Amino acid sequence: MQSWSAPTVPVLPGRGPALRLYDTADRQVRPVSPGPTASMYVCGITPYDATHLGHAATYLVFDLIHRIWLDAGHQVNYVQNVTDVDDPLLERAERDGVQWQALAASQVELFGADMTALRVLPPRDYVAATEAIAEVVELVEKMLAAGSAYIVDADYPDIYFRADATEQFGYESGFDRATMLELFAERGGDPDRAGKADPLDALLWRAARPGEPSWPAPFGTGRPGWHVECAAIALSRIGSGLDIQGGGSDLVFPHHEFSAAHAESLTGERRFARHYVHAGMIGWDGHKMSKSRGNLVLVSKLRAQGTEPAAIRLGLLAEHYRSDRFWDDATLAAAEARLDRWRAATALPAGPAADDVIARVRRYLADDLDTVKALAALDGWTTDALEYGGHDTSAPRLVATAVDALLGVAL
Repeated sequence: MQSWSAPTVPVLPGRGPALRLYDTADRQVRPVSPGPTASMYVCGITPYDATHLGHAATYLVFDLIHRIWLDAGHQVNYVQNVTDVDDPLLERAERDGVQWQALAASQVELFGADMTALRVLPPRDYVAATEAIAEVVELVEKMLAAGSAYIVDADYPDIYFRADATEQFGYESGFDRATMLELFAERGGDPDRAGKADPLDALLWRAARPGEPSWPAPFGTGRPGWHVECAAIALSRIGSGLDIQGGGSDLVFPHHEFSAAHAESLTGERRFARHYVHAGMIGWDGHKMSKSRGNLVLVSKLRAQGTEPAAIRLGLLAEHYRSDRFWDDATLAAAEARLDRWRAATALPAGPAADDVIARVRRYLADDLDTVKALAALDGWTTDALEYGGHDTSAPRLVATAVDALLGVAL
């Protein structure tokens, strides 16, 4: 699958410090310690109504990580999927009277345009679920052979993963069983499915139903479950022991818990990823922004109204990535004003020396992506430049380069 085009990332003098991030499983901030090539798997969209600001906020988090790794001298193996066959997509296509493939293709194209406009660095591998059927089939076969999966004997013989197939199941979320069951039911699970060994067991392969897309497999025609898709793509494109598995905080359970458990049941490793990183939710009109609720602020609509993508980006970076927060007109207005001031300051013929502010921005971002402090540091330099001037003729250009390289905002 073709990803969107990559913006040019300028190179800053020197190197940024090593990155530290909050790990969901360990419940603490700790160092990220990749080798020369850092690896990251981030869950992509289900393309039936893209791209709202919640999506954008999540992908900006991992874009910052990508940029910090580049600034620290790493190569980056970044993989992202697209869940281009799933119940929500099929239901929306039927509602709208369109082919599910056409709906998926149109929304993937729109998502790519939004990511391009926001200057998000694309993944090295951008993989649709429908492109990874062979990998999924291979994983399901292995899990059946290992006894970590079983077939529900019914009119539709679906295949399920045993939640107890790994001793460590539940370590990522840390939730108790009651919370798991509640979230499982809310987020695509089927705890009441008859014939399952445990209500928490997750679907691996959905046997073919009339009118639904399906693919042949040795264990019966059907299509992938949600979680196994990501396990298969990550294992085939990166392998076990990836540095970061990431997404929005609503994916911690069941999606990331199960995709990690699928992989761990086959590799025998204690952890699928060295770090689990999750972004907070974006709200609008008093609620979390979600397709099911319909309270979406779409990036494409903001762009169509003339909102500059750089301002959207700054607005989403104005609070810490792990915080649940609301978007409103004041957020956008503040971001637009900040962008105007930064541009005015970096357009000056000279300004205050840039070395200190660039070092501070690097340090703040490396400390669990503290964009609040990073933006404040740049605001301070901007105020000094506009109100007091300076004599360093290279400083405005260096600051603009740093803002581009590290924050992805072109001034």
